[in-house]
Amino acid sequence: MAGKGAGMGGKRLPSALAHFDSLPDSACVRCEVVQALFGISRTTVVRWVASGALPQPRRHGLRTTAWNVGELRRVLAQTEGG
Repeated sequence: MAGKGAGMGGKRLPSALAHFDSLPDSACVRCEVVQALFGISRTTVVRWVASGALPQPRRHGLRTTAWNVGELRRVLAQTEGG
């Protein structure tokens, strides 16, 4: 079915992921997008942040945490570049 993301538990593909390449580096994305970008679980996101493999997320209120797109792009480039 269109709009479904592999590894997303049958949930719809987040719009921010579908348009990730067109987002400015200053944009922020939620954990679901980070999970899909790296193909990892929420628990692994937390572990990678703790180990320094992923940048620290930023707080946007009491219950909202998001990652900077530019920082994620740098991690992806390092991962893809070896």
